[in-house]
Amino acid sequence: MLDGFETLRMAREGVALHVRRAGAGAPLLLLHGHPQTHAMWHRVAPQLAQRFDVVLMDLRGYGDAGRPPAGEGSGAYAKREMARDALHVMRSLGHQRFQVLAHDRGARVAHRLALDHPQAVERLLLLDIAPTLPMYRGTNEAFARAYWHWFFLVQPPPLPEALIASDPVRYLRAVMGTRHAGLAAFAPEALAEYERCIGTAGTAESICADYRAGAGIDLQHDQADHDAGRRLAQPLRVLWGEHGAVGRCFDVPALWKAAADDFSGRNLPCGHYIAEEAPALLLDESFHFFRSQP
Repeated sequence: MLDGFETLRMAREGVALHVRRAGAGAPLLLLHGHPQTHAMWHRVAPQLAQRFDVVLMDLRGYGDAGRPPAGEGSGAYAKREMARDALHVMRSLGHQRFQVLAHDRGARVAHRLALDHPQAVERLLLLDIAPTLPMYRGTNEAFARAYWHWFFLVQPPPLPEALIASDPVRYLRAVMGTRHAGLAAFAPEALAEYERCIGTAGTAESICADYRAGAGIDLQHDQADHDAGRRLAQPLRVLWGEHGAVGRCFDVPALWKAAADDFSGRNLPCGHYIAEEAPALLLDESFHFFRSQP
């Protein structure tokens, strides 16, 4: 799926980082969502690599990245830690400043990366999310039903972990296959890769830690930013699926305008998995938004 992309192995503070890279031009980091891997970009990354130095990475706890112990408050999976992983990868490749395209959980990591390291992130394109804090604060019945996994994964251990580990492929298909486009949206090779990785030892514990951090320490960090008046200063563009729950349940433009100085965005005629459901539209948006020269 990603022929021509070299595979790189790195580590930060003992956590293994799995990276793929191809292309030339301005550096562009791509971050995937839950419960996927960097393979979710297979329909857009080769074309992006014709104009950009494209870097794909698996978030810790996913794909072929490391799965460290969660620690107190699941702090090892705070988006701040994941953002530091991403910054380490880009700096290790010689990129002090770069652009970011990110989806779902990866978009939440990208949001934190841009807030914590504004000097590093030049432009930000986020897919199908609103800011985490107002999403939790404004949850309604429709969102809770659509994003049931948000509330399942944060339950105390070991129940969620045990249920996922008993049949990880069934869990993955339940999360991905019940949305707008169903499992037909995914190439068989990509789906097989997602299924392989979710069956890796320690994945159930890691994804639960990711979401527990999202409902705990991440909200503390977000609230501190809100109270201090910190906002995204970079050009921010957000795309969301017309048939996705985020756009149905939240006023996406209003929430991002409250969090960013330079926001633009629109919905697309697809569901949650934009890079796989509407790759041509995403490529067009990316080529118009990102700067191809350093």
